[in-house]
Amino acid sequence: MQVIVFGLGSMGKRRIRLIKEMYKDYIIYGIDTRKDRCEEVNGKLGINCYTDITEIDKIQETSCAFVCTSPLSHSSIITQCLNNRWNVFTELNLVDNGYESNINLAEKNNCILFLSSTFLYRSEISYIRKKICGNIKWNYIYHTGQYLPDWHPWENYNDFFVGNKQTNGCREIMAIELPWLVTTFGEISSYNVISDKITSLNIDYNDNYFIQFVHKNGNKGIFVVDVVSPSAVRKLEVYSENRYLSWEGTPDSIKEYNTKINCLENVFPVAKETHIDGYSDFIIESAYKNEIKEFFDIVSGKKEIIYGFKQDMKILQLIDILENYK
Repeated sequence: MQVIVFGLGSMGKRRIRLIKEMYKDYIIYGIDTRKDRCEEVNGKLGINCYTDITEIDKIQETSCAFVCTSPLSHSSIITQCLNNRWNVFTELNLVDNGYESNINLAEKNNCILFLSSTFLYRSEISYIRKKICGNIKWNYIYHTGQYLPDWHPWENYNDFFVGNKQTNGCREIMAIELPWLVTTFGEISSYNVISDKITSLNIDYNDNYFIQFVHKNGNKGIFVVDVVSPSAVRKLEVYSENRYLSWEGTPDSIKEYNTKINCLENVFPVAKETHIDGYSDFIIESAYKNEIKEFFDIVSGKKEIIYGFKQDMKILQLIDILENYK
């Protein structure tokens, strides 16, 4: 299989490295308008990289593309790929530009249009989802945040898409977390939002949100999002009568209350996770591998998409409302 990866920043490099590791016989090409990135990826990962797609000699042999550029550029690249009848894996879009037209184009050209939603492929989330079922009403409190300059310490946050109001850091956190929260706790029926800016960061958007959700099935929760916390935090508490779960963002941190012995217990031991320097401990490799495998399994007809553009359009519309809540 021949794969083209658009965008050779941190996510593009991660996708290339994992594809090479998982599918050693696949041919991978990299595309980035920055020549220095092309040279870096060629040297470190050993693939041919180009500043323009027309430079690839055997472009028509391509069957899949990974879109790993900044979110505002996704729509036009996705359209180009679908017009070439390539199956598309795209990172978070953060805006719904071109959603309807690209959904229709994918259907017309019989192409897979796959959207990254990494947390849906984490083993901890799968465990929590299995527990949140039946007619029981659940409450949850979930805080996730990290100081914006620490996201990519190797570059200025204003040179990174999270500094842009349209694709800001809080919006990205919401786009990462809301798909699994809604899938787990149910469709949202009402909400209340308190937000403001409490840092001196050079950004023109609110840097923290306190959001109250009520779900149609009666579940309810508090969702706290920020780019303020100097300590990277991801902490979840879920509870109901005689039931309690907690998770601190790492694979070995899920705990469940055992009513028989009246104490919290670790749910299951896990193998040591691969962690890349420069990222918080919450960023692990297994979920990225799982969704890459999911994509190629869907392309080969083994599976169907569980979260796609149609579902994501609703999430992005919800984020628009939360950001502009008065």
